[in-house]
Amino acid sequence: MSFLDNSGDIILDAVLTDAGRERLARGDGSFKITKFALGDDEIDYALYNLDDPRGSAFFDLEILQTPILEAFTNNTSSMKSKLITITRTNVLYLPVLKLFDSAGGLGLSTITGLAGTIPVSVDKTTNESLDTIAGPSNFYNAETALGIAVITDQGLDTTRIPPTESGLPSDLFETQYSIQMDNRLISLTDGNNSAIDVSFIDDDSIATYSVAYTTSAEYPIQDISAYVAAGASSIAGPRGTRLRIGLQASIDLQDSTYLFTTLGSTTSVTGTGSETYNYIDTNLRIIGLTTGYRIDIPVRLLKL
Repeated sequence: MSFLDNSGDIILDAVLTDAGRERLARGDGSFKITKFALGDDEIDYALYNLDDPRGSAFFDLEILQTPILEAFTNNTSSMKSKLITITRTNVLYLPVLKLFDSAGGLGLSTITGLAGTIPVSVDKTTNESLDTIAGPSNFYNAETALGIAVITDQGLDTTRIPPTESGLPSDLFETQYSIQMDNRLISLTDGNNSAIDVSFIDDDSIATYSVAYTTSAEYPIQDISAYVAAGASSIAGPRGTRLRIGLQASIDLQDSTYLFTTLGSTTSVTGTGSETYNYIDTNLRIIGLTTGYRIDIPVRLLKL
């Protein structure tokens, strides 16, 4: 949905996503809009100009004249930054999500052929080969899906407020996450060797998983507000929650190269030796449902 201001007329351009059209097409009267979200992805707030010589009425003029995207139906591409309402007026910083490459999680690789991605092996043969070429700590084994592949930390990433300050207020503390991934390629585990049930799969084969924080469990969400030591988190300031997840390669990836030849290519990985692998690049999308903050994590799936 988009808001278009044309010559004084206020126009609301609304379209349904693929999932919305599917539910409307049922024709049984069950389709009702109960929730909606707003986003401002087009807006660059750095354009607010306090030095405009024409006065305060012109400080935000360039922002107000920013072209607005028309509505589009691809739900996987829309609204990277959702608007939220916080009634308090003393909020100086908003929380973010950041990848953490310690405590068992992988950072983005620097190895030739894998650089800038989370490397993931999909079968036993590939796992044994990468053990030799890259080293066992530099990739994730998605055939067995044991342990943690990705860790993201949530909190105020600023040095202006030390992590020793009391925990995040409840309206900035993430208690639920939505994780999206290509269902043809991988599925989600909780980082502690248990599969997580998928919430739904859309017509683009994008699976959405929802996980919630509970005080009695450490997986997949953990309260890290007390983790204040240097290097204990990727967040510089006060910390909220940590999400720890694992990945399970699909049977199609484990048993066949068809999707690799259809969707991917080949790459030469150079470490203690050199080997050529089939690969597919994909993304994990993690969204905090309290603040709406989103992070996309590049994953490279590998098969010998």
